[in-house]
Amino acid sequence: MRSGFAEFRQLIVTDPREALLPLGIFAATFLACWVARGLVLRALKAWTARTQSRAGSVLYEALRGPTLIWALILAVHLAIQGSDLPVKFTHPVSAGLLVLWIVSLTLMSMRVVGNMVRHFGTQIPGALPVTTLTQNLAQISVVILGVLVLLNHFNVSITPLLTALGVGGLAVALALQDTLSNLFGGFYVAVAGQVRLGDYVKLNTGEEGYVTDIGWRCTTFRALAYNLIIVPNAKLAQAIVTNYYLPEKRMSASFVVTVGYECDPDAAERILAEVLTQAAGEVAGMLKDPAPSVAFDPGFGDVGMGFTANFHVAEFTNQFSVRNELRKRVLRRFRAAGIGIPYPSRTVYLRGEGASPAAEIPASKNL
Repeated sequence: MRSGFAEFRQLIVTDPREALLPLGIFAATFLACWVARGLVLRALKAWTARTQSRAGSVLYEALRGPTLIWALILAVHLAIQGSDLPVKFTHPVSAGLLVLWIVSLTLMSMRVVGNMVRHFGTQIPGALPVTTLTQNLAQISVVILGVLVLLNHFNVSITPLLTALGVGGLAVALALQDTLSNLFGGFYVAVAGQVRLGDYVKLNTGEEGYVTDIGWRCTTFRALAYNLIIVPNAKLAQAIVTNYYLPEKRMSASFVVTVGYECDPDAAERILAEVLTQAAGEVAGMLKDPAPSVAFDPGFGDVGMGFTANFHVAEFTNQFSVRNELRKRVLRRFRAAGIGIPYPSRTVYLRGEGASPAAEIPASKNL
């Protein structure tokens, strides 16, 4: 290689005109490509801003870097073609330019595919959920295609490579059991569609929250306290999951109200029903359909009669604010109607020293 470089330098020193023409072609071509690149990107940016097109934004971000490399490749290629340099000098450069063009095109396509999946994946009926795993799989497919194109260009047969990968794949699979189980677990979770981005789920191990991402190794939940819960995909695929958003978001909720035995149960039930019916059209997150209901359950308790107020909310997290508001409304109505809510009570017997059991004095104490 040193002798070839020395020969090339000797050729340039002997006849400098051999370098002037290629340099002129390179400068002119690169300048023209630079100007054309600026005009195209400016027009694309203006069109994207005017139409608010996601595709235009994705294309603009993807073209900014590679177009500069393509301009350099084209300028070098035309400069070499316009020179009288021997083929032994120009051929390696042309081959290198082709490899650089394939690599840059692959990287650009990988970026475009990843952004397109992220922006438009949710708009395709029946498509996989748009997660980190989905984007990575799409980008890896583009990289594999680019590598195959490079191997075909250099006339490299992929059959021996596949054989070697098949032999070594067993060792890799044994060494990366946990990683592969998480990868296939995440793929299963994403394809099954039973746990989707944005769903509120609860595992049998106690973890619960909104699903924010499904990656190649783990799935991320956002708890109601805004903490992140990271669950390995293999554990998630084997867990018993309660999805509060399937088959629909709305769900039933309830709370128990206890009144004293001296109260009229029919009056208490009627007031509860009135409060629930009125609140269904006023409290945010509470649904009118199905209509709320009241049941004399759990019924006769230790300190009073128990009623269960049943209602439906739009989604899981609405039940907390709705239940809070309903309890305050019920308390105000019960106080206005003279219906008392009993306190837990206990009877305590006081015995003096030396007194007989018949002399015990009962005393009631509220808890």
